[in-house]
Amino acid sequence: MSLNTDEIELYCRIMEEVKRRTSVIQGCLGGQINILYQATTIECAALQLRKILELIALASLVAHKDEYARQYPKFASNWHAERILRDIEKINKDFYPRPINEVLSARPGIKTDLVDLEDGFLTKNDFIKAYNSLGDILHARNPFATPSDYGQFKNLVSDTIGKITKLLNTHQIRLYKSPNFLLVHMKEERDDRVHAYIFAPKDKYDGPRRAIDGDAGADQKMQGKT
Repeated sequence: MSLNTDEIELYCRIMEEVKRRTSVIQGCLGGQINILYQATTIECAALQLRKILELIALASLVAHKDEYARQYPKFASNWHAERILRDIEKINKDFYPRPINEVLSARPGIKTDLVDLEDGFLTKNDFIKAYNSLGDILHARNPFATPSDYGQFKNLVSDTIGKITKLLNTHQIRLYKSPNFLLVHMKEERDDRVHAYIFAPKDKYDGPRRAIDGDAGADQKMQGKT
């Protein structure tokens, strides 16, 4: 499987939305955004976090659209993040974003090596736990139930968005039945936009011949090799 230009641009646009919603969360947690009450401010941050988790799941759907659509004909109406992750994992066990560091390479002709990040990022188990926990704060509380602990939810939002940032800053998406992968930068020194690059063995690359970013008009030189 190889992504086409439109699919990569769509993936980048979803990541741009993740960044915008992350800014709202940071504003709520840092006091720059105040929605009159502590409870409603934390609820706003929790809602943005829940949507970010859904966007991550939907972005994974973009990267596996053809096979997912073949196995799940009603895929366009799917929205539940946990179910989407579960279904995509049945198609490609290596589908989840892989957080990496880029370090200077000592190998001749290679600029940087891609090294897996070991910890501190949002794992699939963290994702599902946070996604389900957030549901409790996004609905009205039964008056006879234990009151919501807004301090606990604030800590959950803060911890989870930090892990998401580490997950996505620089990440790979492994493609279905393909040696190719998508390398994604959430921002680069030249600008603050999302950029994505297809990497593939030199003799097997058959995708778009340019880098893609969140602006559909971008036209940067392709880094199409491993």
